[in-house]
Amino acid sequence: MSESETTPTDRSAAAPDRPARADARRNRDRLLAAARDAFAATSEAVPLDAIARAAGVGIGTLYRHFPTREALVEAVYAAELDEVVSSATVLLGEFEPAVALRAWMTRYAAFFKIKRGMSDTLRAGWASGSIATPATRERVTAVIAMMLRSGAEAGSLRSDVDPEDVTMMLLGVFLSTAAIDAQDRAEQLLDLIVDALRPALEPKRR
Repeated sequence: MSESETTPTDRSAAAPDRPARADARRNRDRLLAAARDAFAATSEAVPLDAIARAAGVGIGTLYRHFPTREALVEAVYAAELDEVVSSATVLLGEFEPAVALRAWMTRYAAFFKIKRGMSDTLRAGWASGSIATPATRERVTAVIAMMLRSGAEAGSLRSDVDPEDVTMMLLGVFLSTAAIDAQDRAEQLLDLIVDALRPALEPKRR
């Protein structure tokens, strides 16, 4: 019998593993969602048992998926960064580039807020090497460059802007408003950044 062939007995024996794997994936997804919400709610360290309760699982299940706090934080960070990057293409498919860029800035702001709740663990993990250092800034700047190109082609965004400058402006907004927990002020500042990225209107001739 070839390796690709299985007897009915073989298939029935393997069947119970599939629901178990599906349950494990669901538990992992629930843990990541609960951790993301917990990290977004506070900049203080969140107890792991509180995250497990919020996910509706026991602490043992959490440790099976994430043996350490560092492992959980690294997984949440990676998932959120991937979502921030991939959301740009989705938004460009739904809105014109300037509107898409503004919506993406709000998504990036949410990521930054979640990152604050993980900052102590991230810094310690990056310093010790227990958490891989991600290319966050490079990936974010690449997204901004893509959206600026789309906007320049559509005529709704300037073509002479360095994407790295936009990244720096966004980080400045997030850091300055986080210190005083001023969400409304952050939104106003993001609006100003997008306005600054729009092409200047030609003066009307008399």
